[in-house]
Order: sequence, then C-alpha cells, then structure tokens
Amino acid sequence: MNLMKTHLYDFHKKYARMTEFAGFEMPLWYEGIIQEHLAVRESVGIFDVTHMGRYLISGGDSEEFLNNILTKDVASMNIHQGQVSMICNEKGGIVDDVFIFRLGESDFLLICNAANREKDYRWMMNFTQGFSVEINDVSEKTAMFAIQGPKSLNVLQVVFEPNLSDLNYGCGRWIKKYGTRIFISRTGYTGEDGFETILWDTPLSSAEKAYEVWEKILKAGREFGIKPCGLGARDTLRVEAGFCLYGNDINETITPLEARLGFTVNFEKQYFIGKEALLKQKAEGVRRIRVGVRLLESGIIRPGHKILFSEEVVGEITSGTFSPILKCGIGMGYVPPEISKPGTPVKVLIRGKEVQAEIAKMPFYDTTKYGRKRRIT
Repeated sequence: MNLMKTHLYDFHKKYARMTEFAGFEMPLWYEGIIQEHLAVRESVGIFDVTHMGRYLISGGDSEEFLNNILTKDVASMNIHQGQVSMICNEKGGIVDDVFIFRLGESDFLLICNAANREKDYRWMMNFTQGFSVEINDVSEKTAMFAIQGPKSLNVLQVVFEPNLSDLNYGCGRWIKKYGTRIFISRTGYTGEDGFETILWDTPLSSAEKAYEVWEKILKAGREFGIKPCGLGARDTLRVEAGFCLYGNDINETITPLEARLGFTVNFEKQYFIGKEALLKQKAEGVRRIRVGVRLLESGIIRPGHKILFSEEVVGEITSGTFSPILKCGIGMGYVPPEISKPGTPVKVLIRGKEVQAEIAKMPFYDTTKYGRKRRIT
C-alpha cells in the first residue's frame, strides 16, 4: 500500500517515529508522547495537520447548500468566522464532524477529518443538484499546521508580526507573509489556546514554502520551549480535553445528541439532513450518552474495554489513554443516561480484570490550571 505524504515528510522521516494514519505516513512522536503532550499544556507545540481535508465551497447557492447538509446555521456567520458543525445522515447519525469558515459572502472553507476526505466529498456532491454551487478540493494545494499551547500567541507574534491577540477564538484572518497567502485562525483540537495556519497555493510538488514557515515557527519558539508534536500527543491531548475522534467516539450510528455534541445542532433552522430524526430523539430522550471515565487504580483504558455497573456490562470504551496531567488512565465511552452522572462508581474490564473507576467530568483536567480558559496569573 502506497501511503500518502505531507509536504514535511522528509522532516518527519528524519526526526520522528512514523506511523500509518488515514492512509498517510505521519509522525507518531519525535521526542516522546508525554514530553510533547506537556509542552502543549505548559508552553507550546506544533503539529503538521496537512493530512486533514480542505474544501472550498462557493457559488450563489453555497449558503443554502451548506445549510442543507450541515446541522449548524451558516447564514448568521460573519466573514472570517468559523464554527464546528456536523454532517448527518437521514437517521441523525454523524457522517463527519467538520469546521466551517466563511471566507466571503458566497465563499466557505470546510475542514474535515483525514479519514473522511473522499467520503465527505462524495457525500457533498450527492446533494449539489438544484444548487448553484462549486466544490473544490484544495487539500493537496495547501499545507496546514496547528500551533497549540499557552505560549502559541507569543511564538506567532514573532513569526507573523501582525497583532493576533485581538483574534477571537474560532475566527481567522488573512495575512501575506513569506511570499504566500496564509489564513490563520484561533482554533485547534487540544483544549488549549492555539492557532491553525493554512498556507495557500502551496502544492505538494512545491514544498519549499511549507518548510520555510515550519522552520521559522520552530526557530521563533525555541525560547518558549516549542516542540514538534506527533499524532500520539494529539490523541492524548484531545482525550484529556474530552474531544471526539471520528471512527472511535462518533460514527454514522451515533447522533450528536448521544455524543454530547448538541451545541453543533441548530433546531431553529427550517431544514437540514437528519433534523427530523434528531427532533424525535430529542423528544424521546437518548438511550446512551458519551461520558468520561477515570480509573481509580493503576491501568490504561483502551477502546473496546467493557464498562461495568453493578456487575453488569453497561457500555464500552471508545477512546482511552494515560493522562500525563492526571497521571492515571482516562477514557470515553457510552453508557445509559441514568449512570452518566460524574462521580458514579463503575468498573472497567481490562484484560479480564475488573478495575475500579468512576464517571468523570470532561475535560478531565483542572480548567483553572489548564486549557484555553485557564486563569492567567
């Protein structure tokens, strides 16, 4: 199998332990997962996230088209504003979780999961009939980096110079630097304050611009302790933050309401695919719901481990890891709503052994010390 590569493949191959992910050969870790994880929580780290899908959606009916396929309302979005949304099927199941930016009156940028790039494109194309809309895949014509952590602003102020402190979370802006257009947004998937940069007109066949910007960010970040980070830390960080990974925690059989992602659904919209099914589920109540699980004994939670309550199997772990911050095993899974309250005692079946655990609030960490909304002293 020929794995796909990003612009920075040679850098990753030289310095990182590599792994296969969503058809790409990607860095798993450089110095180590825990070191990279702590760098993001305490200072700053940089990730190559070019493997994610990026689609430009334009045309006179682009807004109407997107409101048809997305659960969130794009009509109310300002230019350069972004938001998380869901693509759902008719049963309310999640086809993908995406991030959408409004770049102009009729121009939008949709960012999707790497594993769903082709699936999402086919899905969108299936619903273009009757709409004046054009969908362009710019995934291989752009490079994308995530700079995450409490010191990320300090680093990017050096690299890009314009003041970014007034950029609201979830919003972006265009800058011209190093001979290319760059769309920079205050977004990320680690739970920390951070930014994502998309280098425009940067095809895989001409990776020099991507290398130049990557190296300048690393150089500017040295005094702040920046570390290049791989997929290992990306996973431990998002689990600590209580964020879902498509294919693990959400899929086409799980709805946004079951996944505690109801904030991505706007029921005030006249129509979107899956609305009727989600309204029915909202009225009847969910039969399962995503929860955090924290071990009270030593052990590491992994996907597939059973969750027990009163000696009965009531659910299954969908994501699990060791938390470098809490120094214990944590995970997420689905259980009946009646046992979803934080503090509820449960057990996790690990290699045939019942390990004491409890339902935990997400994010798992102390939000006064870690995360985007931490108290800065």
